[in-house]
Amino acid sequence: MKSQAVILLPTAKRVLEQFGESIRLAQLRRKISTTLLAERAGISRSTLWQIEKGTPTVAIGAYIQVLFVMGLEKNWLAGVTEDPLGRKLQDIGLITKKRAPKRRKKSNSDEEN
Repeated sequence: MKSQAVILLPTAKRVLEQFGESIRLAQLRRKISTTLLAERAGISRSTLWQIEKGTPTVAIGAYIQVLFVMGLEKNWLAGVTEDPLGRKLQDIGLITKKRAPKRRKKSNSDEEN
């Protein structure tokens, strides 16, 4: 099956390239060979090379599998769960204006007392 071309905004492309570079640096810090990392992740060496380049056509599952093999999958989740902007937007949506309580109309029985 031939992969479709993925068109990314320049900023998104840079982020993906930085992500791939970070994966490569984590691999080097752990002194794991490319062959061993690819084997443990269940992907080919060429797919790992594509991940390190930040190629957008690689399945996200392959990226996650590489992170899992290196013990970095929780770091991936932390970035999404912390989400300071999303939390601020959520908080803004939760703020509701409080209305003053409605005035009760005095009934005839209230006026007599």
